[in-house]
Amino acid sequence: MEVPKKILILCGGRFAFKALQLLAYEKYVCGVGIGKANERLADALERECEDNNIAFQSFTNKKSLSNMKDWIEAIEPDYIFSMSFPFLLSEEILFYGPEKFINFHPGPLPQYRGVMPIFEVLKNQEPQTAISVHYMNSKFDEGDLIYSDPVSIDSKDTYGTLTVKLSNRLAQVALNTANMLQFANKIPSIPQDRSKAYYYEKPDLSDTYINWKRMGSDEIIALINACNPWNVGADFSFKGEQAKIVTAKILKEPHNNTLPGTILSTCENGTINVACCDNNQISIEILKTDSGIMTSKQFTASQPVVGLVLN
Repeated sequence: MEVPKKILILCGGRFAFKALQLLAYEKYVCGVGIGKANERLADALERECEDNNIAFQSFTNKKSLSNMKDWIEAIEPDYIFSMSFPFLLSEEILFYGPEKFINFHPGPLPQYRGVMPIFEVLKNQEPQTAISVHYMNSKFDEGDLIYSDPVSIDSKDTYGTLTVKLSNRLAQVALNTANMLQFANKIPSIPQDRSKAYYYEKPDLSDTYINWKRMGSDEIIALINACNPWNVGADFSFKGEQAKIVTAKILKEPHNNTLPGTILSTCENGTINVACCDNNQISIEILKTDSGIMTSKQFTASQPVVGLVLN
């Protein structure tokens, strides 16, 4: 029986764990490096690696990467798989071997380079995303593309549900890639099309803020879903107070072009209906204020809101 290739896994946390478990079950994993993980998570993974005679290393910051080259050379893996590893690897580390470092990017390449493609594809209302498998170089997400595995996006998907969906799919994609490396004579790849490339920086407040004057109801709902749960919803302000909409849905009822952001009504079930610039409304169900996360009914119980304008 052919000896399995030795694969070292670099990961950033729970997103990669199902893939890690499957690859370990198939006897591919020889080492695990985790970056920026909380101490409790890193300790649990370290114990699991010790129990299965797998090398382990925690990289808490960029400075800690200084010993990665020696660590990799001591383990002598055939390949290194990166799955949401938070640090850029230097040319010195990559010099270990051409086409030995493979990244699994949770978004379509080259259109969605960057640290949070899950947020961007949801915000942009894409019908599907992908796990993109590519060789690594000294720049984020720019190496030659091996293949891209499409993943459909449901209209109700949030950042959280899509992350779970991609994590589940990553496990099979990683195993398929390991099997390709195990049995194929050569793995084909192509350079990424630079004309289609775009790198998204990590979202800031301007990216998560609702612009009532310019965003239609579908754009607002997409932003809310893209911000749930990592940002606890999309940002807005109310009577000078910062708040977030956690869940909402489109209410396709015209409002005769009332000023966008105006609270038009509240329903018996407690939802808050707000005018949007496309002459539709959104119906807010759950929101977050300085007082905490609450239903719209709880929010309106303490104050009249109809006629007020959200900013």
